This record gives sequence, C-alpha cells and structure tokens, in this order.
Amino acid sequence: MKTFVWLISLLTCTVCATQAKTKTVERPAFTAWSSTSIEIDRIVREDTATTMYVKAYYRPHFWIKIAKGSFLRDEDGQLYPIRRGVGITLDKEFWMPESGEAEFQLIFPPLPRTVSTVDFSEGDFEGAYNIWGIQLEGRKFDKSKLPQKPSYPDRRDTLPQPELAYGKAVLTGRILDYRKEMNLRVRAYTHGLSLTEQGEESSLPVNDDGTFRIEIEAPCVASVRLAFPFGFVTCLVAPGEETDVTVNPREMCRRQSRLQPKNKSYGEAVYYKGYLAGLQQERESYRGDLSLGTDDYSQFSKDIAGKTPAEFKSYLLTKLADSRKDIERAKLSGACEELLNITLDINAALSLFDTEMYLKDAYVIAHKLSEDEAMTYYRDTRIDIPEDYYDTLKELASINTLKAIYAENYINLIYSDEIKQKLTEMTGSREGPLFDNSEAIWIYQSVKEFNPLTAEQEARLRSLSSPAYLDLLAEANRRLLRVIEENKRKEGFTVNEVGDVTNERLFPSILSKFSGHTLLVDFWATWCGPCRTAHKLMRPLKEELKKEDIVYVYVTGESSPQSTWENMITDIPGEHFRLTEAQWRYLSESLKLRGVPTYFVVDRKGNVTYRSVGFPGTGTLKEQLLKAIK
Repeated sequence: MKTFVWLISLLTCTVCATQAKTKTVERPAFTAWSSTSIEIDRIVREDTATTMYVKAYYRPHFWIKIAKGSFLRDEDGQLYPIRRGVGITLDKEFWMPESGEAEFQLIFPPLPRTVSTVDFSEGDFEGAYNIWGIQLEGRKFDKSKLPQKPSYPDRRDTLPQPELAYGKAVLTGRILDYRKEMNLRVRAYTHGLSLTEQGEESSLPVNDDGTFRIEIEAPCVASVRLAFPFGFVTCLVAPGEETDVTVNPREMCRRQSRLQPKNKSYGEAVYYKGYLAGLQQERESYRGDLSLGTDDYSQFSKDIAGKTPAEFKSYLLTKLADSRKDIERAKLSGACEELLNITLDINAALSLFDTEMYLKDAYVIAHKLSEDEAMTYYRDTRIDIPEDYYDTLKELASINTLKAIYAENYINLIYSDEIKQKLTEMTGSREGPLFDNSEAIWIYQSVKEFNPLTAEQEARLRSLSSPAYLDLLAEANRRLLRVIEENKRKEGFTVNEVGDVTNERLFPSILSKFSGHTLLVDFWATWCGPCRTAHKLMRPLKEELKKEDIVYVYVTGESSPQSTWENMITDIPGEHFRLTEAQWRYLSESLKLRGVPTYFVVDRKGNVTYRSVGFPGTGTLKEQLLKAIK
C-alpha cells in the first residue's frame, strides 16, 4: 500500500513538473511592428520548443509568405532560427481564404527562462515581417518614459489666422523605444507649397537614438505626413517655427491591432511640442469620424449601394450633421472645433464631387464584378447628376478661407478643378485663398516638371495676395536651373527610338534590341509618384546585381512631358523609350497594362517569366530576375 501511495505521489509530482515547464503568454504586448498582416495570438514556451500562434489578416485570395530565414532574437542579440511552420509552408505562398483571416503556427527552438522579450523577424530585406519587443513576462510598459502632453488651447480660443511669409520650418522627431536593429527610415510627405533638400517625398534616416529631422521651406503653414512601418503621424509646420513630435509605436500598434484594441492604452500615439502643440495634440486625440464614413470603405459602399445621387447627397449631409454634433459634444477648444469643422467641410465638398465614383464603386462591390466586367461598367455607365446638386457648396464657405490651409486634406481640395469651377460659377469670381494657392501650386508643378519659370508666370505670381509665393517659386526655379545644368553632364542612360514598326511588332521590336539578355521592363510615367519612388528603391538592387547580365528597359508615353522625361531619366540608368500616344494605347491594350508602374521580367529567350502591376518590392524583383537568369 505504501508503495502504491509513493508511486501515485511520484506521478503527481512528475505531472506538476511537466506542467511547470510549459508557459503560455496570451496576446503578448509588443513595442512595434512592420505590418498589420500578422499578429501573435499566443506564445507557448516549452523545454523542447517555442511555438508562436499567428493570426493572419490579409485580402481574400491574395497570398502572404513566411521566410525560411525567420528567427527570434532575444534582448542579448542571441538568434533562434525558425524550425518549421504548422499550417503554413515556409517560403511558399499562403493563399488567404474568402474571410481574409487565417491561423498557423511557427516553431522555434526553446528560449532560456531568463529571456523576457524577443523580436520576431523574417530577416533584413524589404517587406520583411518584423514584430519588435514582444513581452514574454506579461509586463506592462513603463509609462514614466512618456512625454508630458501639452496644454490644450482654452475653450474660448479661436483658430489663429495663418501668416504668409516665406521661410524655413523645422520638424524634429523621436521614436520611443527605438533600437538600431529596427534600421528604420521615415518617409515624410509634405503637402502643398514647400521645398526640402530631399524633395516632397523625403526618406529620412533615423539616428541610433531614434531621432530624425527635416527642414522645409514654405510660404505658409504646411501639413507633413510622416509614414512609419507602424502607422502615420500628421503634423503642421510653419515658416520660422519648429515642430517636434515624439512617436509612440506601442500605442499606434495597439490601436491598429485586431487582438488588442480593448487593452488599456499605452498613452498617446504621438506627443507634440513647439508650433501650435496644444492644438495639434487636441486634434490628434479626437477620435470622432471626420471622413463622413469613407474610412470604412467596405461598410460605406454597402450603405450607399443602389442609391440615386439625390439619396447619396442626403446620406452625406446626414453624416455631416452627425459629425458636427459629435464635435460639439466633445467639448473641445474653439480652435480645435473650428479646425475639425473645416476638415469636415473639405471632405463634404470632395465627396459631393466624387458622387459618381462612389456610386459606381458601390455597384461593382455589391455585384462582385470581375476586373474586366468592372472596367466595362466604369467605362460605359453614366450617372446623371441633378443640375442644382452642388449648391451645397454655399454652406461650406470655409473651404475658400486662409484657415483651410491647416486641414490635412486641403491639398486634395487644391487639385479639384471641378470644385473651383463650380465656386467660380456660383460667385462669379476666382478670388480667395483657394484660388491663390491653386495658382501657385500649378505653377510650382510646372517647375517640378523641369519647366523654368516664364515671365508670364512670374507676373501671375506677383498678382497674388502675398509675395511669399513668388519668393518660394523663385528659389525653386534657381534650384531647377542648377539641376538642368548638372543633368547635361550625366551618363549611364540611353535614349532609344522604336523605329518604323507596326503596332504588332512594337513590343517584340523593343525586346529584340536586347535579345540574349535578361530584361526588367518598367512601364512608367513621370507624373507617377509610386514609379519615381520605385526608381529610388531600385538603385541599391541595381548596384548589387551589376555583375549579372541584366538590362533595365524603361518605357513611357506622351503623357510624360518631353522636357520632364529628358531630365528625369538622367537619374535612371538604363535603356529608355518614349512612345507616341497611339503606341502606348496599343501596348496598354495588347499587354493588358492596368496601370503604372507595371513590370515584366523577360528571360534570354524573350519569354515573359514574371509580371506585376505595382511595385512588388526589391526582394521579389531580385528573386524573379535571378530565377530568369538561371
């Protein structure tokens, strides 16, 4: 009997010891991530393995991939290479189901019990999944490191009138909990009239301590959008002023997370100092909907499907009224209320003039049209808009005030010729800040397209409400003239003629000039922002593959202005073709080009081995090019 009791006790102790060796962390907190596509549901730590249970969220019928070089890295830099996947095969396309949600497991070696945080990484390549600072001990983040929020403006304060004066604005920033292993760059998009050394789309290096800086020359307040792997931050800058932001990726990721949105917040997503800091903080903290429903485009499309333009307008105005009530109930400062209502006015105006697009999109989504069916529907369907449909603009008067410059969506208003035309018809005038800013920006666009200022343009700038516009564009023109002179001395690019060939022989003729080589054919346009960004991203890859037998072929059409194209290609080494409008139209139809950029990889025998609409990333292009070479 004693022996039996002893055996039972031994077995009980063995079971308890086995259980003690297993530790589960449910939905662990983390510092930052590079993508919202995968989240950690739980981590199970055992003596034999570490299992990461992953939930994936991505577009239905599209694929994701987990690299076989993935690893965990502990706080001492020790790596734990992935062993295998369960429910997913490493380095193979994992196709998402109709629901857009899936689950799988990633198995790693066991972690020492002393390890309290790890990073998950696929490796150091563009587009790699990274989740930094995964908490294994259930510890809460130390909020004592968070900056103090600035004081909000007084309830009675009004939005200050922006000043027009050309000068330098400084934007500085810091990323909390940054480590050099993250190796991040911040993309800064400066909207409106502004100059930076890097250009409107600036790639800012992040220092080892997480700080970054940019200087912007502008004639007035400008809105800057900072893009991080874990989200976006919008801030206002002004000539002669400094704006400082402290970015809190912990909170930015929590708000985006599907698994942790109800967890206690880790503070503010961003903290402002300097220029209008209190107003910027109050605006960022406001959680109400300013998009009139369009932010949740799937639900928005369901709401408006089958509506007539009149019904859509009624729906839109109801949303507008509800949003104004939400702002009033929030008990904000007068300045913030004014700014949010201006933002609403701009969104309402833009949405009115996008009625046809929204209703067509809703029809395509509701009827699940194929790509070809959708293109036919968009092309052949017309939605009649009532004659007095846009009279509501009279109630959105703030869009033609100088204070509208503060709104982050103001740049979209500037580029809406339809809205400006309707305002002109209704008022009989083309006066006001909206028209002044539009005039200056369109002249600025011409300069950016490598067209030096003309005497007529200078005269038009002098007629505007402030000399600040001419001051900025005169400096932009001086820089352009220097660039044009420098471009005359550059090499590494070749301008090619297609020759006298039929349309049917057009593409084969281009390829035949480089037969026997592996080709990357890039269909692009000078006005295409993603095309230009991709060219910059490709430079390191082209240098890496310079010993390989690869020819880079760039094809554009007449929508790319001649002078703009001639100056841009000096910074794009390769073989360049500029087609006539008819030739471009034929290639677009015969090759089914759905947009730019579009890429073809062609092997030595002239076979197209890969194609992509949109830039697929340097990692994918490298893989496809090397595959074609073999």
